[in-house]
Amino acid sequence: MVAAAPTLPAGVPLDLFPFTGKTATIAGHQMHYLDEGSGDPVVMVHGNPSWSFYYRNLVTSLSKSHRCIVPDHIGCGLSDKPSDDAYSYTLAQRVDDLTLLLEEAGVRERVTLVVHDWGGMIGMAWANRHPERIARLVILNTAAFPLPQKLSLPFTLRLTRTPLGSLLVRGLNAFSAGAARMCFERPTTQEIRRAYQAPYDSWANRIATLRFVQDIPLSPSDPGYQIVSEVEQGLGQFADTPTLLCWGAKDFVFNDGFYARWRELMPHAEFHYFEDCGHYVLEDAREEIDELTQDFFARHPLPPVS
Repeated sequence: MVAAAPTLPAGVPLDLFPFTGKTATIAGHQMHYLDEGSGDPVVMVHGNPSWSFYYRNLVTSLSKSHRCIVPDHIGCGLSDKPSDDAYSYTLAQRVDDLTLLLEEAGVRERVTLVVHDWGGMIGMAWANRHPERIARLVILNTAAFPLPQKLSLPFTLRLTRTPLGSLLVRGLNAFSAGAARMCFERPTTQEIRRAYQAPYDSWANRIATLRFVQDIPLSPSDPGYQIVSEVEQGLGQFADTPTLLCWGAKDFVFNDGFYARWRELMPHAEFHYFEDCGHYVLEDAREEIDELTQDFFARHPLPPVS
């Protein structure tokens, strides 16, 4: 059942996020998503601690010729933020959520998938299950494979997985606030920084920003590690899929080790490396990536519908 969208939280001006979203009941909770434009679908999957706000400019541009579907994961953005008793904050659940949403929205073919951060693993796990539905890929500072060899989880993320880190994240909004400071490299406005943090305005509403980090699978004994391994093993089935990869070089999490791994696993992709951009590469290089995406779509048109 699709319902009306929730009200924007304080700190998100309508002129920055001028969309009338929808909600769908997924896993017993209301998942908010954007459904803008018409035509072949472009599905954009965000990570942590961002939300559909991250894709707002790309939606404005691409919705002129495509149907843009952009979910807020449960616990994020304008979606419900249930307790642990009511929802399983795991990678497996996230993939199931995306699957159910896209089925309900009727998105079953000719999909261009755009992914960032944790959205890469979630989106590519869905794509791995439905490769016949994928027409093009756009990849932004993310992973679809285990932590590359010789790399370790950054200190800030390791701290988040401790009891002290839990208090900092849920009590002081340290993860979302920290991202709003550290994930940009080019100048941005305080208004935009506040908008990223706006949905995470209380202890209860910060649950997903913590659980995402705690759920990162680092060893075969961790929940989700099998999914991560399966996704890596399945990347070969996209060897002929047009792929655009735009990378912010100054990302303290998804660093050059991840970029190098993408080059190994997806050598056919078109790679664009932005020396002066950070984790929120779509913010830092907004105009360049919009132009690259439009050009990529034009050079890789989908065949006419028979």
